[in-house]
Formats: sequence, C-alpha cells, structure tokens
Amino acid sequence: MPLIGYLDRFSARPGERLEVKVSSQLATPYRAELVRVRHADPNPAGPGMRLIPVPADWTGEYPSVAKPVPSGALGRAAGRLPLDESFSLLLRVSPWLPREAPQVVLALAGEGRALTLSVTTAGFAVEVLQDGARTRCATAAPPQRRSWYELSVTVGHGRLTLTQRPLQQVWGASDTGAAEAALPVADWSGEIAITFAAAPDATAHFNGRIEDPLLLRGTPRVTLDDPAALLASGRILAWWDFAEAMEGEALHDRGPAALHGTLVNLPARAVKGSRWTGAEHAWRHAPRHYAAIHFHEDDLEDCRWATDFTMTIPQGMPSGVYAVRLTANGHWDMIPFFVLPPKSVARAAVAYLANTFTCQVYANYRRPEFPDDHRAKRQSWGAFDWCGNLVTDYGLSTYNAHVDGSGIHLSTRLRPIMNMRPGFVAVPDPKGSGLRHLPADTHLTDWMEEKGIAFDVITDEDLDDEGLPLLARYKCVVTGSHPEYHSQGTLDALQAYVAQGGRLANLGGNSFYWKVGRRPDRPHVLEIRRAEGGIRAWAAEPGEYFQQLDGTLGGLWRRNGRPPQQLCGVGFSSQGRFEGSHYRRMPGADDPRAAWIMEGVEGETFGGFGLSGGGAAGFELDRADPVLGTPPNAVILARSEGHQDHFVVVHEEMLTNLTTVTGEKPEDLIRAEIVHFETRNGGAVFSTGSITFCGSLSHNGYANPISRMLENVLTRFQA
Repeated sequence: MPLIGYLDRFSARPGERLEVKVSSQLATPYRAELVRVRHADPNPAGPGMRLIPVPADWTGEYPSVAKPVPSGALGRAAGRLPLDESFSLLLRVSPWLPREAPQVVLALAGEGRALTLSVTTAGFAVEVLQDGARTRCATAAPPQRRSWYELSVTVGHGRLTLTQRPLQQVWGASDTGAAEAALPVADWSGEIAITFAAAPDATAHFNGRIEDPLLLRGTPRVTLDDPAALLASGRILAWWDFAEAMEGEALHDRGPAALHGTLVNLPARAVKGSRWTGAEHAWRHAPRHYAAIHFHEDDLEDCRWATDFTMTIPQGMPSGVYAVRLTANGHWDMIPFFVLPPKSVARAAVAYLANTFTCQVYANYRRPEFPDDHRAKRQSWGAFDWCGNLVTDYGLSTYNAHVDGSGIHLSTRLRPIMNMRPGFVAVPDPKGSGLRHLPADTHLTDWMEEKGIAFDVITDEDLDDEGLPLLARYKCVVTGSHPEYHSQGTLDALQAYVAQGGRLANLGGNSFYWKVGRRPDRPHVLEIRRAEGGIRAWAAEPGEYFQQLDGTLGGLWRRNGRPPQQLCGVGFSSQGRFEGSHYRRMPGADDPRAAWIMEGVEGETFGGFGLSGGGAAGFELDRADPVLGTPPNAVILARSEGHQDHFVVVHEEMLTNLTTVTGEKPEDLIRAEIVHFETRNGGAVFSTGSITFCGSLSHNGYANPISRMLENVLTRFQA
C-alpha cells in the first residue's frame, strides 16, 4: 500500500506513550497529525465524517520509508553438535499444500556444510552442500495432502540416503519412497544452525505440520515410534520435542546439547500430530498426541516495523476515540486509538467499552462478497479504500483461511488493520452505510456527544488486563454494536460488575458469543478456536478445540456453560444479510418496572430506519431464552418482525430442518428482543438484541424513537 501504519497499542492513558510505525512507498514525506474521531461514517445521508483536529507536538512531516512485512512461520535453533562423519535426521511431516516449487521442511547449516530437506508435489528431497559440491536425492513418491510421513536422512559411510515412509494407508497412493547418492565422507561436527519450515534466509516456507525432528549418532536403522527410548539409549544428539511448552514459542531440545530454539511468527500449536488416536481431545491430557507444529507461509505475529515517532498522551487530554491521520500526495490513512482516563479515575459516570477484541479478530477480513458497485460507492463517498479483498500483505482475519486451507485462529494487532479505520465501509448495504465495528460504534459515541452524555472510553484489552476495578468506578457501562468476542477475564469482570450493582447497556447483537484466548506475555495476540457449533467461516479440526495460549476449551461461550443470556438477557438467535427491520412494542413495555424506558416512544412499531441496513433490528439478532439464563424478572419491551427471507436461525438452535432446541418453529426464532432486568444494589441490564440498533440513533436529526429510548435508559443508568 502507498501509505499505511499501525501503533504498538490500541489505547493509552495520559502520560503514557504510543509508538507510531508507518510504511510509505511514496517519494515525498508524509504528514502526520492528530484528530478526535466523533463520527466515522462517510455516508452523506447521515452526519458525515466528523474529525476534529487536535494540536500535538509531534504534528509535522516525516520521511517516507517503505517497510517489508516478514510473514511466514519458522523455527530456529543453534549450537554445537558432535555430528562427526555420520549422523541421521529423523522427523515426521504432514504436507498441507505441496507445490511444484520446493518448500523447505528443515535446513541444517554449519561451516562449509549444509543440508536441506524439502518437499514438492513429486515427493521429498534432500540436498547436501559439502566443500562446494552439491549432492541431491529425491524419493519420487508424491505425498498425499494432510497425510503423515516419517522421513529418515542419513549422512555417512560415503552415502546420502532418504527414506519416505507413510504412516497412514491411502488406497491407490504410491507414496513410499527411498533414494540414495554417493557423498564423500566429511566431519560435520561444530557449530550448526537448524531452521524448521523454511530456508535459513526465511524463504521457501513449508505449509504443514512437523513433529519430532531429531538427530542421531551414526546411521542406525531406527524409527520414531518411541523417541523416548532412543533418548534413553544415548543415541540422540538433539530432539526438539514440540510437545513441550506448547503454550509458548520456545522449542525444547531434550538431547544432551540442549540446543533450545524459538519460533517466529507464531505458528499453530496444540494441533494433532501423527500419534493422535481420538482418545483425548485436550492436549494437556496427552501432549505427545499433539507433538506437532503447523507452519504457514502467511503466519504473521508482528510486522516489526521501526518506530517513526512516538507520542505522549498529554495530561488532561479528554478520554475518547482519536486517530493519527497520515496524508501524502492524495493518499491517506487514519490509525485509531483510544485515550483512557487516568488510572483509578473516572471522569464520567458512563464508560463506553470499545470492542477491540472483535476488531482484532476481524482484522483485515477478506469478505466472500466484494461487488464492484460496493467499491464504487466507497470511492464516491471518499471512504477508506483498502481492505483484505485488495491487500493480503498484512495478514487476513480469523474469518479467513491460510493458503493451505486451514483456518486462521491467531490474530495480532501489531500490523495495519485496514477495516479498523474511520471511514471504512465494510459490507454492501443498499439501504445504508454498511459500517461495522469501530466505525459503526461512532454512531453511538457521536450520539452521546450530541445528547451531552459524558463518557470515558475503555477497551476490551484494558478490561482483560485490569478486571472489575476498571468497571467499578462507573455507574454505567455501554457496549458498541458488536461485542462478539470476549475472554474469560472480560466476561468475569462484566458479570461481577452487574452482580454487584453495575448497570450494563448492551447496544449490539451477536453479543458475548465466541471465546478468545490470550496470554500475558503475548498481549497483542488473540486466539479463537471455532469449535463445535456456531455460525462460523471455518470449522476447527476434531481434536483441536482447546486453545494453545491457555489450554482451555475454545468455541462458543454457550458451549463453555456461559450463554450470553446469563449476562445480558439475550443471545444470538438469527442472522441474515446487512438489512434491518423494525421492532413491535410488546406487553412488557407497559410493565411498571420498565415503562419509563418507553416514555416518549410513540407507535406500536418503531425503528424501521437508520444508517445500518435501513432498520434498527437487523443483520444479527439476539433474543431472550429463560433456559439459557435470561432471568425470570426480565421484561421484553419490544420484538423485531418483518425480516427478509435470507435470515436464518443459528446452527446451535437447530435439531433438524424443522425442529429447534426450544421446540419453536425455526422462523419464530428469527427475532431481536429488547430486554430489561434489574439486579441487586440498584443494578440493571438493558439489551437491544440487534447489531444495527446504533445506526438509527442519528435519524431525523437525532429525534426518533430509538434515540429517545436510549436517552431514557442512559439518563436513568448514570443517575
């Protein structure tokens, strides 16, 4: 891209610093300045883009420097080994995307010596560089995708040999092979460097799984059926047991030389190896069944760009949504960030919880639909034009797949996130703007400013780090349009906040749905395992439902015993295209416990308008369900209706094509419900059940039933 950047963090407090990292392919300097983001919807039918310039001491011009993206996972280890004149390399390999071009499975390099094991569609091959001469042998046995092979390479006694032994029977496949070539005797002892899943220069990346690479003295005829027995025999020089320390990036060598290594770009761990039998599904219970690492050429943990400049958040800077705006030669980028209030201080009664986990999980989503007229509309509005459909250099989202077809389940924020930009139009929306996530949430923040409702901003990541004390200082916490992804830490904090008397306004749909994993020493990484049920873009492999970062079961919070109804009264029920409808008033609207919410809300139906899909109830819909945890004192004030034919019930609600787990007809579960209930100590919850609700707030100059309802709620909740 011509001009793009990212920050080292999503948020900061006064006195803290943020690092700005920019890549510019332009021939002239770029200009950087600070703006406060009030409204990030470029649709001319609404309030439009409202970006307020803010003076900053770092404003100015900076030199353009193009910076590469070092994508592709690999492992490295180095040290001294007494390989002598003969040694053996054994390992197990499962290629997921063999090509005609070689992919390096393992490379071993020493002074004047090098050995490279690679795979192509034709089979495995080994090449040795020794004293300036190259020797090669190949098996000529095409490997089957996703099948496991045990490979043995021997060097010594004047020969180089390679054997390829399939560990799974594939009928009709000729995937057993062996080859040998003459190789002069030489001493390989000394300092060596081992590279796993790529060439030493981080090219020719391997796509697939590697298990139990080890080096043996001499050239004995052995197998990897029991590496521990080989270790006990004293034959092993090095054995990188990938079943060890699976939560991290360390590679543990169980051999006598202890040539421990490290991983680069966070490949997938806690994946099935060649020994998985199905007897265990939790990798912690049987780590040797998961003694494999899945490497991808498009893995990316950190762009590792140099910092162009730093900015210190000034004391007294109001909490809010801001962006670093970059401009040069007609190109622009805006890198958003959130300013929190000072530590242990609340400057307002209301906290807006920015859904940064959801933004990160969706980062750089390459959508299945990207029609030409959608892009033309974006360009005509002056919207941010780049996205995962046009650029894949910065990694895709966990809604996409790696090049080898496996689902992406790790996401980093240390990269440009193109769809987390003010002015980004995400989806085709003939009736509205098509905004999602951060830009869509400015429908809410703009409305609060318009109504004079003071608020602080906090983020999912801050909440996961700091827990309940971050929430406890506020009378009310409001979510944005799509609080879909949550960790155990954020969910625990919100549940405790509500239980002790806090007031939660959940203004989105598909809320608190998927569980994400996170690790303190890798705070920039999130993990999602799309296990079992749920509407999902890809399905986790059987046996791979437990997260590598924390070892816990991934998937839906509902499958983890915490349906969203337990927190906010409603949970995901249905979804369709980005279209909205209206709500119909229910008898609960007249209940004395909640009638105040509907004061000034006229008509039996309301909300059939807005910048998101043309209606306040749309796209993804949540409903109450007492069986799943909606409390008995919950009042249903309104229910949506009139949804389009493309809306479907979520998978976890269905038993057969005609039967649901509730006993209702499938079409009856296509509904959003506005729910209110009280908790202890004056606490309360209000949920709208729809992802498009906030898009209706500015309709008719902010004077409409949706706006009035929310104003009633937040006025009471912050009192």
